[in-house]
Amino acid sequence: MQIVSVDIGGTHARFAIAEVEGGRVVDLGEAVTLKTAEHASFQTAWQDFRRITGKPLPRAAAIAIAGPVDADVIKLTNNPWIIRRSLVCEKLDVDSFVIVNDFGAVGHAVAQASSEHFLHLTGPDQPLADSGTISIIGPGTGLGVAHVWRKGDNYHVQATEGGHIDFAPLDSIEDALLDRLRKRYRRVSVERVVSGPGLVEIYEALAALEGRAVQQFDDKQLWQLGMSGEDSLAAAAVDRFCLSLGSAAGDITLAQGGFGGVVIAGGLGLRIKDILVRSGFAERFRAKGRFESLMAGIPVKLITHPQPGLFGAAAAYAQEHAL
Repeated sequence: MQIVSVDIGGTHARFAIAEVEGGRVVDLGEAVTLKTAEHASFQTAWQDFRRITGKPLPRAAAIAIAGPVDADVIKLTNNPWIIRRSLVCEKLDVDSFVIVNDFGAVGHAVAQASSEHFLHLTGPDQPLADSGTISIIGPGTGLGVAHVWRKGDNYHVQATEGGHIDFAPLDSIEDALLDRLRKRYRRVSVERVVSGPGLVEIYEALAALEGRAVQQFDDKQLWQLGMSGEDSLAAAAVDRFCLSLGSAAGDITLAQGGFGGVVIAGGLGLRIKDILVRSGFAERFRAKGRFESLMAGIPVKLITHPQPGLFGAAAAYAQEHAL
């Protein structure tokens, strides 16, 4: 059966035609990316996609949305579009649909993607477990957290708000970072540090430690400067980010019981993959005191699927409708 798979973020809405069968995705067509700012609503973007395809669309939709999805009226976190569940079939001319949180969709992608879409980071170089819990951590604009419980072909995805656990410093530099952030926020969550914008906070804290004047860079500029090595302080901030990501991933894994494997997801993880593998990420992930040997035995992967949101949304539809 063919369905339309959609992944809606703050800046872009991606569309593709997917083939689902037997509760799984068997094919995902080429993605079409539209700018949300150029469309008044999800309906008009859907119609634009239909025009681009040049033929009637399948009468089923799988929709991943960046933001909460439980209410009938869904307001996107970084996008002015509003989607009403009760009107989806009428507005899109479909007979059935599924709406999932964007990181929930990533969980479905982790559950169904083949081994070729995972890059080994640390721990034993073996596949994710067929049975048990897999923890998923995705640094991006925020810090997405989910887990997948699976037993053979059966699985369940649970999106969480694990990115809002407390930030826990492990050395004097992170103590200084926490102290700096605490003056600005009543409570410092881990995503204040372990996220794309968090690099600015790290950079400014390092500059203050060295008594340097803080230069005004946005996070995109800092990532570019740090990854290229063009700016030594930005490079140090990227290294510190990798340490903090390792610590947070280890904490979340312990809390979720993700002993079947851990997956780092999101576009940011993919961009820094070469830095991650040679950073202190692995040491920090394992550094859990009495549980260090347990952590060392967990395979940690990076999902490299080019469209995990689209793939995962289609997988969520296939699972819910058992097609």
